[in-house]
Amino acid sequence: MTSPVTTENPLKQLAGYGQSIWLDYIRRSLMTSGDLAKLIAEDGLAGMTSNPAIFEKAIVGGAEYGDFLAELRKDKSLDAKGIYERLAIRDIQDAADALKPVYLATNGRDGYVSLEVSPLLANDTKGTLDEALRLWSTVQRPNLMIKVPATTAGLPAIEALLSEGINVNITLLFARQRYEDVAEVYVRALEARAQQGLHLPSIASVASFFVSRIDSAIDARIDSMLPAADDAKKALLEACRSKVAIANAKLAYESYHKIFSGPRWDALVAKGARVQRLLWASTSTKNPKLRDVLYVEELIGKDTVNTIPPATYDAFRDHGVPRASLEEGLADARTVMQNLAAAGISMDQVTGELLEQGLKLFEDAFVKLLGVVQAA
Repeated sequence: MTSPVTTENPLKQLAGYGQSIWLDYIRRSLMTSGDLAKLIAEDGLAGMTSNPAIFEKAIVGGAEYGDFLAELRKDKSLDAKGIYERLAIRDIQDAADALKPVYLATNGRDGYVSLEVSPLLANDTKGTLDEALRLWSTVQRPNLMIKVPATTAGLPAIEALLSEGINVNITLLFARQRYEDVAEVYVRALEARAQQGLHLPSIASVASFFVSRIDSAIDARIDSMLPAADDAKKALLEACRSKVAIANAKLAYESYHKIFSGPRWDALVAKGARVQRLLWASTSTKNPKLRDVLYVEELIGKDTVNTIPPATYDAFRDHGVPRASLEEGLADARTVMQNLAAAGISMDQVTGELLEQGLKLFEDAFVKLLGVVQAA
């Protein structure tokens, strides 16, 4: 394991453990004020992610988009979605340009900005593929990642995009099995390109594995089951409280090591392939009883990304304690998952519900965003 970088800034230390920090946030003033450049220089910020909810909050939260929105509304050929895309693409392009030095300095490992396809297309393979290709060709930045949810319909679109050489951020992963499916899609797409003699080193992808939402869902179930549980079952339930998300993530990282090793993967590495990194998403702490940087501190490991919302980002800079935590306690992680099953909670059911809820939240946020754009 590489020794951590000697610096007082905990965010910057993470690079020494092989982890990249991305910001789960975007707004116009970040680029125009120079704040983004400052985050890159002082914190080692290496990328950004966006989604409709983030853009909606940015538009509502200040006047910085007013003039541009007014100008766009003069174009009567643009509907609300068209106006939003013009606005979002401008921000994404400017953020990508600000992060281009990181992209070049890391040889394409980092420096990415993610732009999401419409969540209304989550169950439409062709619609997802067409929109992703259109956004890619419109943004025209090599350090763009197109963000696509890991639905059943999304997986074929993801494979087609990767086969075309387009960078993809695969989002809304909760279940380890679905993560393994996504990693297989990535490897298969690279193999298809290799068979055609196409370039592999320029393709990058992350698998966005959601964390804190799992604990929120599991802990709520625990609370509902406790009143009717006997003492033995209560002990099992309490042993799982606020521990499942990290255990689930650590076991996903164990799967990552198995997938990206061995003869099959080595053959692609010989052609210049880069691993698809696990990206920890939903890493703000929802439970006020827990440490506010828990889902950063406990998931630090080589070849991973943590995309952090602003409040958690600032908190970790202030009092985060980095260590190589991701491969600690694997036996304990397996015990947590065994206890969960023994207590009568199905992880498959929970992660399936979380995917559906996540899609609904993104759809609602997108519809709300279009309404805000229309009314602005």
